[in-house]
Amino acid sequence: MTAYPDTSQPIPVTLIPGDGVGPEVVDAARRLVDATGVRIAWEEAHAGASVFRKGVASGVPQETIDSISRTRLVLKGPLETPVGFGEKSANVTLRKLFETYGNIRPVREFAGVPTPYAGRGIDLVVVRENVEDLYAGIEHMQTPGVAQCLKLISRKGCEKIVRLAFEFARAEGRRTVHCATKANIMKMTEGLLKRTFEDIAPEYPDIDAQHIIVDNCAHQLVRRPEQFSVLVTTNMNGDILSDLTSALVGGLGFAPSANLGSDVAIFEAVHGSAPKYAGKDVINPTALILSAVMLLRHVQAHAAADALENAVLVTYEDGRHLTRDVVGDKLACGTRAFTDAVLANLGRVPSRAPARSRAQLRLPATPAAIDLVRPGRREVVGIDVFVEAALPPAQLGPKVEAAAAGTAFKLKMISNRGTVVFPLTGTQTDVVDQHRCRFMALSPSPDLGREDVAALLAALEHQGLRWMHIEKLQAFDGKAGFTKAQGED
Repeated sequence: MTAYPDTSQPIPVTLIPGDGVGPEVVDAARRLVDATGVRIAWEEAHAGASVFRKGVASGVPQETIDSISRTRLVLKGPLETPVGFGEKSANVTLRKLFETYGNIRPVREFAGVPTPYAGRGIDLVVVRENVEDLYAGIEHMQTPGVAQCLKLISRKGCEKIVRLAFEFARAEGRRTVHCATKANIMKMTEGLLKRTFEDIAPEYPDIDAQHIIVDNCAHQLVRRPEQFSVLVTTNMNGDILSDLTSALVGGLGFAPSANLGSDVAIFEAVHGSAPKYAGKDVINPTALILSAVMLLRHVQAHAAADALENAVLVTYEDGRHLTRDVVGDKLACGTRAFTDAVLANLGRVPSRAPARSRAQLRLPATPAAIDLVRPGRREVVGIDVFVEAALPPAQLGPKVEAAAAGTAFKLKMISNRGTVVFPLTGTQTDVVDQHRCRFMALSPSPDLGREDVAALLAALEHQGLRWMHIEKLQAFDGKAGFTKAQGED
């Protein structure tokens, strides 16, 4: 067996076996990495279901946090996450704790894997922002029947992920980066990524930078995926699009990923824990093996990474060791047998897979400032007060107007689920019991006095209206920092 050592000292890596099929695919990847000759000091740690059962609400025990803090490198199996109830995702917790802000998800065609897109030359990468957006997980029940989730997008987060996408394109010799957003609807959150992308793109004149609306991006990925090379997008968009792209080349069994931060890198398959297949030796380990390839590249063991990736590609080209997700149960090769085949193919070079010359990825510097955007002038022009009321707009509106009388505010409008319902519009908008009441300040100022806000809230309570929270309506350098409701003038 040929060894491909690129480093002389053992590299410490935290190894998290994971849940369900995790231990099987992690074992496959570990065997193959060790076979390349790169010296890894594996440090096993745990997270996920077994930790939840011990009563650790985060799913990540302190000893695992300590291990990652030491090694700064993680190869992990999938972790089970409760759906619709229970605790937070331990996967997301790990990404957030260590600020692995960039999720790199490559997708490429595998010769020998039958798909409707075979022969199209698909070779693209989704660069997904990994810690912000709706995945901040800040949710509240506004009323017993209305839930809210805050979509948080920062200029700082946008700068980091945009620069990472451009740097990744350069490292792999790619010439196009698309930024996929829903900026036509969410003009301040998704729009912030679009504006940041357009601000930074001129710093990379060697790369063609294009913006695309995310729903059109999904459409184009199905219609003509070979037109894309690098896609950068927000957290939820990236989660959805990367699952779509993996389906183009065979499914989640072929989808590796790297979670990159300034200090820590976590490598994992995109697929879940698949508990019903656990221990049956039927799962496809390719995604975790290719995640290990990404780990090897990260630590600059390029020869070993190329050798392992080539061995996987040769195994698929040979067409004799295909797992159940490719050929079904009757003809399937098991997890261990597939791993053995890849092991036997170390040292071989594929004949049909195009080679890609790669340079070391240069991680962009993280901006030091906490307040990255500093306006020269600001003023508060009003407040939005969210109230609970099981009243139709025709009855609610006069009560809210009466509450505002004599305060420092005047009611401008009431919206329900984003649409103006008062002043009455004459339309048949259905309503729920959560209303946004927009009050404009009679005298805008750099900030509103607490007494003025308290007086308005007290007046609303006097009218028998419950309030949940308020949002200041701010203007920065004369530009409104808030959007209008549908139908608002």
